[in-house]
Amino acid sequence: MPIYEYKCNKCGHIFEELVSVSNSESPECLSCGSQDTIKLISACIGHLSDGSSGNGSYSSPSGGSGAGGCGAGGFS
Repeated sequence: MPIYEYKCNKCGHIFEELVSVSNSESPECLSCGSQDTIKLISACIGHLSDGSSGNGSYSSPSGGSGAGGCGAGGFS
């Protein structure tokens, strides 16, 4: 099960929750108990292939070029 980050619209609390992919219900806020929560978009972290030029070129786990994208795995 993936971990998703949520924000409560009632109290503003941000929390993480293990959620089944098939579950479409928003989880209850851990702080106030409200079910008025929204799923946040999490940032991806990759590894620059050249390490210093900052040209935005990312290395993929298979050694190819281009952006590997979130969930591709193998980034360090």
